Amino acid sequence: MRIGRVEVGSEIVWAAFDAERAVHLPDGPFETTRGEVVGDVRGLTLHAPVVPGKIVCVGLNYAAHVTERDATRKIPTEPVLFMKPVSALIGPNEPIVLAYPDHEIHHEAELVVVIGKPTRQISPVDAAAYILGYTCGNDVSDRDLQKQDGQFVRAKGFDTYCPIGPWLETKVVTDDLMVESRVNGQIRQSQSTSKMLWDVPALVSFVSWVMTLDPGDIVMTGTPEGVGSLRPDDTCEVSINRLGTLANPVVASDMVPMDYQPLRRS
Repeated sequence: MRIGRVEVGSEIVWAAFDAERAVHLPDGPFETTRGEVVGDVRGLTLHAPVVPGKIVCVGLNYAAHVTERDATRKIPTEPVLFMKPVSALIGPNEPIVLAYPDHEIHHEAELVVVIGKPTRQISPVDAAAYILGYTCGNDVSDRDLQKQDGQFVRAKGFDTYCPIGPWLETKVVTDDLMVESRVNGQIRQSQSTSKMLWDVPALVSFVSWVMTLDPGDIVMTGTPEGVGSLRPDDTCEVSINRLGTLANPVVASDMVPMDYQPLRRS
């Protein structure tokens, strides 16, 4: 089943997409109760297809990406986890606002897993029963700040730096999906999920032994090689077969970055 969040009048509601129709899900995405048809999918504004309590990210999950920017970097021996704030989340067609447009800021196309029920200390064999569905994601990353800070919070945490969408697909086999990114129509990334160091069941299990995952939480499964720069006026697309295409324009922030010099110690 395909599920999303659509704008109906002044409200954003859950809907199941039945062919070209959007059918209201009055009890939300975790229930099967269906309401009235709310419109033609092609004429509705789509929003981020889930409202997570937390965004858990996996780094360095494709071997070729591990070394593409640093040939000396070692393949990790277990999944590398970090988190993005929920405030970074946006949906399809919403702009990625570059906080520091002069920095090297990269797109990172990723398969996103959406959790369907409370998940704690499960095995990989049982993981599928805890997953609601899958969507496309883009882990936008400021490399200048990542290098400067030595960690990911600021580099990946700005508002708009986590586009996901356009919808959830609930019945997908994730063993061999093609994850692609395009900037202004040119392919940057194109790799199969079969090249992941840890597959979806292993990742969901691993995270569940670190923290409880709640319904709606998302796990971003890492990006393949081919990451590249984003600039104002670009259009960035993330496509995964069977999951659709997430497209976002790129714009420069109209805010002058804060001068942090007074906060630094001499």
